[in-house]
Amino acid sequence: MYLNFMNVDPSAAVHTSERGRNRRGRTKKISTVALLGPAFVAAIAYVDPGNVAANLTAGAEYGYLLVWVLVAANLIAVLVQYLSSKLGLVSGQSLPSILGDRLRRRSRLAYWGQAEIVAVATDLAEVIGGAIALKILFDLPLLLGGLIVGVVSLFLLSIQSTRGQRPFEFVIIAMLVIIAIGFLAGLFVGDVNWGHAAGGIVPRLEGTNSVVLAASMLGATVMPHAIYLHSALSVDRHRRDTTASTGQLLRASRWDVVLSLVVAGSVNIAMLLLAAASLRGQAGTDTIEGAHAVVTANLGEIVGLFFGIGLLASGLASSAVGSYAGASIMQGLLRVDIPIVWQRAVTMIPALIVLGLGIDPTWALVLSQVVLSLGIPFAMIPLVRLTSSRTVMGEFANARWITAIAAAASALIIVLNVVLIVLLALGVE
Repeated sequence: MYLNFMNVDPSAAVHTSERGRNRRGRTKKISTVALLGPAFVAAIAYVDPGNVAANLTAGAEYGYLLVWVLVAANLIAVLVQYLSSKLGLVSGQSLPSILGDRLRRRSRLAYWGQAEIVAVATDLAEVIGGAIALKILFDLPLLLGGLIVGVVSLFLLSIQSTRGQRPFEFVIIAMLVIIAIGFLAGLFVGDVNWGHAAGGIVPRLEGTNSVVLAASMLGATVMPHAIYLHSALSVDRHRRDTTASTGQLLRASRWDVVLSLVVAGSVNIAMLLLAAASLRGQAGTDTIEGAHAVVTANLGEIVGLFFGIGLLASGLASSAVGSYAGASIMQGLLRVDIPIVWQRAVTMIPALIVLGLGIDPTWALVLSQVVLSLGIPFAMIPLVRLTSSRTVMGEFANARWITAIAAAASALIIVLNVVLIVLLALGVE
């Protein structure tokens, strides 16, 4: 694939001397709080039903063994999400849009193909997770639940298209709070062994299945569609904002990313700790429904209700955000504006097929996150290269140490994926 990332039209880059000026040519300070929001929307991708399946499975099967994966993944996510936002703020284009401009036609179509597989895998997790939540809460059939999740996600997207991004951000942030309460509630009554949890920070693995779960957790945390999405969110939110300088937008973006991912990271770790403390060794915890039943039996009906509500909010919010990402990818790489309802329908079909065929939804969720893990390098490598280029970023190009850390994180993910593929191919247990 010919990736001509650096063939950049200098006029496409933002001239920082002109950015951030009002009509009188002077910069105007505005509140950092008023600039927050895009990262909280992207952070929904880090607490979607795929995370629930991967984290609960890891905790139930291996206890605190894989805590280190979540810690490492969230640290990587902070860096990656900031770089994605910075690319959008400085260049004025999303990552898919820049790649669409710089790739030859065949390479662009091939790149879109893998990105669309990522979008389908993302929707698989979100729709199935929401359907499981509706079954837990209201005993609805999974297929009907999946259809309801798709319809409600379209309603959420209509808020963004009719009322603008800021109201959409408020709705998504409210759902993020619900998700956090839903999955943190169990820690207050669970019996977490904090000493063993601290020991889980030491990196180690136990067999092929633990590698599969590690890759699944990594894919569920550093989601490739969220990398594409955040650059688009930053452009959509701030491209008409001429009252804030690029420097102020970048400072606000750092706070936005850190605060949102502290929340999302805490929720992810809470899921694993809850599973390690309450589900380890329990029969029937190999599914989300079974895990919910055990949590309810061990920790009470209230905690079980919070669990179900958190899962439902996760499915609905992440499904809407995933469709937003899919539309951004298609528009940037194919240069076509397909109505969001059609984008929504295309990516929903595989999830509805899985639900209709009666395939184990929890394992489908875990495998979908492995697919996402395999897609991460395709998003991270061009992101690191573009944000390191002075031609693209000007004075805001990455410092060498940031590029080195980002490159090392990309290499770590690639190595983990290669190890996973080799172990699966050899059938090593």
